[in-house]
Amino acid sequence: MSDDVTAVYEIESAVPLERAAEVIAGEQSCGTFVRVARESDELRARHAAQVVAVDELPPSGRPPLPGMTGDPCDVRRGRVTVRFPLANFGPSIPNLLAAVAGNLFELRDVGALRLVDLELPAAFAERYPGPRFGVAGTRRLLDRPDGPMIGTIVKPSIGLSGAELAQLVIELGDAGIDLIKDDELQGNPPGLPLRERVRVVTEALKEVADRNGRQPMYAFNITDDIDRLEPNHDLVLAAGGTCVMVCVNLVGLAGLEYLSRRTQLPIHGHRAMYGAYARSPQLGIDFRVWQKLARIAGADHLHTNGFANKFYETDDEVLASIAAVRAPLLGGYEALPVLSSAQTPGLAHTTYARTRSTDLLVLSGGGIHGHPQGSAAGVLAMREAWEAATSGEPLDQRAAAVPALAAALHTFGRA
Repeated sequence: MSDDVTAVYEIESAVPLERAAEVIAGEQSCGTFVRVARESDELRARHAAQVVAVDELPPSGRPPLPGMTGDPCDVRRGRVTVRFPLANFGPSIPNLLAAVAGNLFELRDVGALRLVDLELPAAFAERYPGPRFGVAGTRRLLDRPDGPMIGTIVKPSIGLSGAELAQLVIELGDAGIDLIKDDELQGNPPGLPLRERVRVVTEALKEVADRNGRQPMYAFNITDDIDRLEPNHDLVLAAGGTCVMVCVNLVGLAGLEYLSRRTQLPIHGHRAMYGAYARSPQLGIDFRVWQKLARIAGADHLHTNGFANKFYETDDEVLASIAAVRAPLLGGYEALPVLSSAQTPGLAHTTYARTRSTDLLVLSGGGIHGHPQGSAAGVLAMREAWEAATSGEPLDQRAAAVPALAAALHTFGRA
């Protein structure tokens, strides 16, 4: 492995691709639009980013982004690989992003630019300890040594009273759910402040534990200004909570890393607002890159989206995201993929067939709470569907023996 950072971009440009690649390397290291007096050959040898490869790709057929230099008829598309000297920024996530992303998205010489991969040196592993719990630690805390982990989101997302939330938590806990999480919209609202939410939920969880000998993990959304992350975490910890959640893009990678160095609980990493970085194939940062940085910054769980979801990603893109989170990174950084967005029992067989893994946290919000027989029946239906999928039993056969699953399939359909 190189001691430097290697970044891979997909670009479109009306100037020659080789020239566009040099502009990218120069803009993000020691160069500018003109050679300056103190930009000596010696300085360039130490600090200039180097273009490693330029590979032409078929044209996308998309119109260029606004402000591009040149004639759109001359646009070519390519994959550009650039190596950045680590000495320019050191093993620091914010300063790494200043180098490999920085001003690139605004350059006139490119009509599209997307950061699609990033190879990091061992110095980042030395600087950032990463997730403390990952898959194994989460399974231990859930008392779920094997099989898929089934979770849900509090629905309605906002507006429940403390008593209503406690009742929902008890119902879900008694039904055997593995994890319940706050919605990303539920932070510290005046109607049900975090402190009160922590109190009523942990009391409900203790009731469940006393009755069943087991309680679900609850991921409290502690997203806030950075100086509130540690006190919010400590509030959850002191009450006996077992997980905290942050919206990674809203606190920033530096905020996530700040929390990870102080946490004694798993961090459930929500990717809210990720589409702003990635929905356009012509602009932004690919999930493959984003999840590497989020894992290094300390997320134990990472949302990947789910199959047949309500968002823009295809099933193949979701599968690639799940595989990316599961792939080893710098020799470690184990994180748990979290599938969400319109997940129902009818998707269990498809999901298992495509991932061939149960090291997944499958979140179902409407697919559980929208069950015609109630949330507890929704939990049962999800669990039974996944047990059928992993055992190779046809879904309809299991549904014939489990009325709650049959009702879920009638309500939500099959994959």
